Amino acid sequence: MKIVHVITRLILGGAQENTLLTVEGLHHRQKDEVILITGPAEGPEGDLFARAESQGFVVERMPELVRAIRPRTDAAAYRALRKSFRRYGADVVHTHSSKAGIIGRAAAWNEKTPAIVHTIHGMPFGRFEKPHKNFLYITLEKWAAKRCHAIVSVADAMTEQALAAGVGRPEQFLTVYSGMDVDAFLNPARTREDIRAELGLAPEHVAFATVARLFELKGHDDILAVAPEILKANPNVRFVFIGDGILRDRFKADCERLGIAHAVIFTGLVPPGRIPELIGGVDAVVHPSLREGLARVLPQSLIVGRPVISYDIDGAKEVVLPTTGHLLKPQDIPALKDAILDLANHPEKRAAMGAEGRRRFAHQFRAETMTDELKGLYERLLAGGPVRPDGLSWRRAEWPEGTDISSLPKA
Repeated sequence: MKIVHVITRLILGGAQENTLLTVEGLHHRQKDEVILITGPAEGPEGDLFARAESQGFVVERMPELVRAIRPRTDAAAYRALRKSFRRYGADVVHTHSSKAGIIGRAAAWNEKTPAIVHTIHGMPFGRFEKPHKNFLYITLEKWAAKRCHAIVSVADAMTEQALAAGVGRPEQFLTVYSGMDVDAFLNPARTREDIRAELGLAPEHVAFATVARLFELKGHDDILAVAPEILKANPNVRFVFIGDGILRDRFKADCERLGIAHAVIFTGLVPPGRIPELIGGVDAVVHPSLREGLARVLPQSLIVGRPVISYDIDGAKEVVLPTTGHLLKPQDIPALKDAILDLANHPEKRAAMGAEGRRRFAHQFRAETMTDELKGLYERLLAGGPVRPDGLSWRRAEWPEGTDISSLPKA
């Protein structure tokens, strides 16, 4: 099978790591011929080019495929994608992210690619976006949905939001949870004690990590808003911001202004391979982002055995259960403060929630599981079959517990 994956940027991010793990799995485990087309990496977040280009599959950098909306450049990207799809003779074109998905699906459709798949990692529209942008994004997503055979959602919530906006048809959708190297999270490479020493955490400190770009809508502002009161109530709390971004200097200045610089640790940019050990070194994860698909850090934290705090947005409710963490109304600042203090003050609750998260989600989020499910989807589409395995609803949460769709008929 010849499969082309298309993504706008190969930066250090959840959608990008998901895409790269998929390509690696198809190439190494499934023995498919895989091509990864990506635009330039822009910004301070770092990139995954070195890792991708060391794996043995084709990586095509396409300078026209940029994240920003630029009509002339976008038209050039469309033409370049059509030329590449024609050259590779793809059986499957699989696009990721909104921009690459709109241009890539149009190009693949007009090249009459046998199977066209798009993954929704997070909606470009939503209640925290400006109305005119929502109108534009929804219009484009409706148009693009008519130019593909299947739409993969990383959480049931993505399908619910798409269908509510009139994007796609129910029979087009399949939920495939974002995969990861689960073994690395079950057994971090370095000890908790080593990591805490590196971060400057004392034994009495209760550390809450946030793993996200230092960017708008990721929730760092809300954490800083409640941090002074939390530290008054429990001076041993510490916050660890893992990642980098354009708001780094502003956040550091805010910490100085609020008098909490001693309690907020900025790790800067770290490679993805260090995330398991860093999560292992803290006591819980707080992720008050306002726009995600299903933030990878939530299942990652639970697999390590750390409880999570998240706003109830998108797919968070599918992993943040009453037994694994605190799910809060978006931007409920008092509830965020109370949730952090609750976990900070109750080590036995942290341990119980972390253990339950590990038990529930270790298999579900394996990269191998994700790759097998996507390969099954490709095979069904190429054989003229349905998007979903026989007899199953698009709503993944309704499937019988323990269902392994890799064992179901693939065509």
